[in-house]
Amino acid sequence: MSNILVVEDEPIIQESLVRLLQRQGHDAMGVASVAEAEENSINMYDLVISDLRLPGKPGTELISRAAPVPVLIMTSYSTVQSAVEAMKQGAVDYISKPFNHDEMIITVKRILDRSAVEQQNSILRREVARNYPIDGMIAHCEPMLDVIDRIRRVAGTETTVLIVGETGTGKELVARAIHSRSERRKQALVSVNCGAFAKKQIESNLFGHERGAFSGALQMKKGLIEAANGATLFLDEIGELPLDAQTRLLGVLQDSEIRRVGSNKVIKVDVRVLAATQKNLAQMVADKRFREDLYYRLNVFEINLPPLRERGSDIRLLADTVLTRMAQRTHSKSMTFSEDAYEQMQYYPWPGNVRELENVVERAVVLNRGIDIEAEHLALNTLETDHQLPLYELENRLSLDEYFVSFVKKYQPQYNETELARMLGISRKNLWERRQRLDIPARKQNHQGVN
Repeated sequence: MSNILVVEDEPIIQESLVRLLQRQGHDAMGVASVAEAEENSINMYDLVISDLRLPGKPGTELISRAAPVPVLIMTSYSTVQSAVEAMKQGAVDYISKPFNHDEMIITVKRILDRSAVEQQNSILRREVARNYPIDGMIAHCEPMLDVIDRIRRVAGTETTVLIVGETGTGKELVARAIHSRSERRKQALVSVNCGAFAKKQIESNLFGHERGAFSGALQMKKGLIEAANGATLFLDEIGELPLDAQTRLLGVLQDSEIRRVGSNKVIKVDVRVLAATQKNLAQMVADKRFREDLYYRLNVFEINLPPLRERGSDIRLLADTVLTRMAQRTHSKSMTFSEDAYEQMQYYPWPGNVRELENVVERAVVLNRGIDIEAEHLALNTLETDHQLPLYELENRLSLDEYFVSFVKKYQPQYNETELARMLGISRKNLWERRQRLDIPARKQNHQGVN
């Protein structure tokens, strides 16, 4: 049970209360003053019960000195004023003398139960903060701890941030973490995927248009930047933004203003811009495909997300977290990974990063009927010649593009485009774009004709 200190200068009351607490199974002892209480290491107790009026110093002196141990104040001078003053100074509760035994027992139990819950919550919060430092982000490896640190440093400012990382590394999660810790967190985070619009539509969608600005513009439309006024604007895949739209965006960053398509009227906007890309913007600047002045306006503060293959033991922690979440979502029984499964995940290069890991684990949960998920349940299609190599050797032998080419050519005879994209942790559109860039022909379809 609990360890309780009674501070009461009336010997009969002190002895009676100590015996009452002992009969309830508590380890209780009594002293007669604040000075005597301090001689007994008051911070080591679970609860201090003190009379308000004591020789020397009042019992309320113990509130700050015993903290965080709760202090219950008792007094025969039961006035509203004395109760309010004790509670203002931090007393956990207040009880009037004379009190009956049941009242004291109930009050003590309530305080100790509340204290136990608060202690458990404190431990849980510390554990969550250690394992999930920001918005569920698992970060034990040094590169991710650096990401967490940079998020915390920049979140409370108005600084423009450029988030760089491969597909599936969690760039939007970082943007949401920054926004949720900013002064603009009460407003919505307006997310825009710059690669999701046709080139002719991107300016209208971002900056809005006036009626009659172009064919089909039947009425005035506010753009997403204007809609984000007073909030945070997240521009994902900023490298896909056409040059004309880049020029307009520069005006937002330089002068905090926009012009709707088809209008000369300047509209002032107050937006904080977060941008993300998987492309090398510096190289795009050198190739004249991205404005240099816009690049420097965006790259005020850069956060680089490491690919999953460089995150070491985080892979195992992420896999466990995703497994638990997926099992709950699919109402499956509790599952664990076998050591062979962990080993295969550790060696696999994860071209689709965390997004691919989530897809792989979800598929394994749906298909697996056993308790443990074995390596074969993961269906990780590692290259046969390289899957036993340590990760650093694999990276030295194959670049990400080389791995992608080899993976697609090897498995496209067996899987359709949707399945290939899912296995890689990317969208079909992204798969098609990479095919074009890397000049990988699509598989030939077999058509059976009717004679």
